[in-house]
Amino acid sequence: MAEVQYSWPENHKTRLLGKRVNRLDGMVKSAGTAKYTYDINLPNQLIVHALGCPHAHCRVLSVDTSAAEKVPGVVLVKHIKAPKAGEDPVEIEADGTLLVAVAAESEAAAAEGVAKLKVEYELLEPFTADDDLEAAEAKDRTRPRGGGISLDEALGEPGDDEDIEEWEEKQIEKLFADADYVVEGDYGIDAITHCCLEPHGTTLHWEGDRLKAHLSTQNVSGTDDGFAGALNLTADDVDVHCDYIGGGFGSKFQPNYWGIAAAEIAKATGRPVKFMLNREQELKVAGNRPSGFVHVKLGADESGVVQIWDSHHWGTSGFNGSTVSVNSVPYVFVPKNYRRKATGIATNNEPSVAWRAPNHPQACALTQTAYDDLAAKMQADSLDIFLRNLENIDSPEKAPLYAEQLRIAADLINWQRHWHPHGKSPRKGSVVEGLGIAIHTWGGAANDSDCRLRIHPDGGVESYCGTQDLGTGTRTVCAMVLAETLGLPVEAVKVNIGSSTFPFSGASGGSTTVGAVSESHRRAAQDALAQIFELVAKKLEVPADQLEAAGGKISVVGYSDKELTWKQACSLIGIKPLEVNSSYKRQQQGRTTNLSSSNVGGCQMAHVAVDTDTGLVKIKRMVAVQNVGLIINRKTAESQVYGALIMSIAGALFEHRINDPKTGVFVNSQMDSYRLPRLGDIGELIVHLHEPESERARGVIGLGEPPVISGCAAISNAVCNATGVRVPTLPFTPKRVLDAMRTAKG
Repeated sequence: MAEVQYSWPENHKTRLLGKRVNRLDGMVKSAGTAKYTYDINLPNQLIVHALGCPHAHCRVLSVDTSAAEKVPGVVLVKHIKAPKAGEDPVEIEADGTLLVAVAAESEAAAAEGVAKLKVEYELLEPFTADDDLEAAEAKDRTRPRGGGISLDEALGEPGDDEDIEEWEEKQIEKLFADADYVVEGDYGIDAITHCCLEPHGTTLHWEGDRLKAHLSTQNVSGTDDGFAGALNLTADDVDVHCDYIGGGFGSKFQPNYWGIAAAEIAKATGRPVKFMLNREQELKVAGNRPSGFVHVKLGADESGVVQIWDSHHWGTSGFNGSTVSVNSVPYVFVPKNYRRKATGIATNNEPSVAWRAPNHPQACALTQTAYDDLAAKMQADSLDIFLRNLENIDSPEKAPLYAEQLRIAADLINWQRHWHPHGKSPRKGSVVEGLGIAIHTWGGAANDSDCRLRIHPDGGVESYCGTQDLGTGTRTVCAMVLAETLGLPVEAVKVNIGSSTFPFSGASGGSTTVGAVSESHRRAAQDALAQIFELVAKKLEVPADQLEAAGGKISVVGYSDKELTWKQACSLIGIKPLEVNSSYKRQQQGRTTNLSSSNVGGCQMAHVAVDTDTGLVKIKRMVAVQNVGLIINRKTAESQVYGALIMSIAGALFEHRINDPKTGVFVNSQMDSYRLPRLGDIGELIVHLHEPESERARGVIGLGEPPVISGCAAISNAVCNATGVRVPTLPFTPKRVLDAMRTAKG
């Protein structure tokens, strides 16, 4: 058998790829029969509730569990991050940290048990002012996070007797002195928290020394290691299962300490345990996206091309004191001359976790607002300034791609009709309108993935892969790839995912999943088909390379009378199923293959209306133009972009964590106060998947994260265009909009 050359069919020969296909799990989800982790109930299970620390910074001195243990139905009280009797006090550095868990026969008993816990605290001074660099320095809460300088080689080199730092400072001063336009400003974006529809948690039980866990996770194949490491097991002793997950967005890679506590409670009691966070705990401890604030000074030439960028940004990722990566700023636009510095601020908040496109949404909002302010200062069209600065993007070969995307987006939002100089809205009355723009980039390289493909003698096809469907349609993608390759309808293929006992597949993070499963499933299907072709070739007495699979048949190309049905062809396999194991390893096979690639770019534009009397910002229209490589399922691909636009609107206008400045407590950690957009807040969304043939030829590239990056910056720039005033910090609450306009008026 000849070596298989892995590739995708030519565009005009595809039956399924790039088409709109309904999700295979759409009906069970719509009907409410899909079983999420929260829906799993095991016989004789215990329900666990936990006490979250009510203080942002304190020492837990002691815990009296006696009253809780006497509550009818309470079976076990477990210390999680609180001292047991005789132990030293434990310092807690964030509001909501889980201290003690109560396992009981019912929800009510568990809740009552938690209410009966008596805890003695020693209050310590909290710090949550992540936007105030001076206050952080005064409280010794700053943590240097790097910096650097890059100067154009044309500037020359310092002399032998010159101090390098002094020479660099003089060059920067000269570049600003020579600039035709200088812009200096402050920009910020608040921390937001994960708000998964299904909270974090697990339902699990032990079978002897083997742990079986239903876990709400985006890392089915990897969380068995997480449990095993914490419980002194091997990964072979842990089975993790997740059929459906109600959102993760980067926050559900680990079992987390509450998952480990659930396993320990189950072991101690000999009973199954369900431990799911409540909504307040979900917002407080399950993860957040770091804040970012920046002071920027940039200088541009007479045409508006930036020649020098100088910035210092800071923010918080929680009590570990990190911030947005220093290498992320400036974002996409990287002039030849730049200096940057980053400082983390340690605040009394839970540490951040991955949140769609880590670092990128903040970096975009901190960078491309300054470019829009340059356009305002020049009284130039923002679109022109963005187009001119494409000569300085971090990947110069992408400049033509971005230019085309910007022009497509401009047509879709009717830029020429609606754009006006900043603050010069032609609308009469208190409501003014404006347009904004931003661009972004993302990697999206395929993760590791293995697939076991089994083809039965009766024609049945099923695959096994330890991936997970994060809600993006992974099941459907796997089925489409197999069906396309084997010439079958999607419903003729059974896809098995969601178990750590299946062949390994990487976590759903970094927009790596669709590329990964497309790699493993296409490879497995092509390998299996090559073997079936060999059998059919002998039967039909033709060379195997003259066969094709289409329409449920294996036929000789160009001969309608020389063919076998799929079932007839599979009957040649013999008694046992044909089983093929295929593997894609990024480190071995590279980030770019014939089937997948990495690095995409996109742009977004926003059309907003701002009521200058109330400060209310409304979205009229948002346009997203995104290149994605080869599209597997157009319907779910577009759905990813729509969802990302909605998340951008949430981050730009509504979502933010609010800490009480005196106590440090996270005060809006309930859904009645943690604001999210509703249907009437969204406006019209337009998605355009940019598909030049050169991009399609690169293969499958992840899409989940890139379209969530530039929306906030585009909305910020639109508000500035409408009002002529830069509202410095996202989200744009009515108060912040009004305050910015009042400040601008002096």
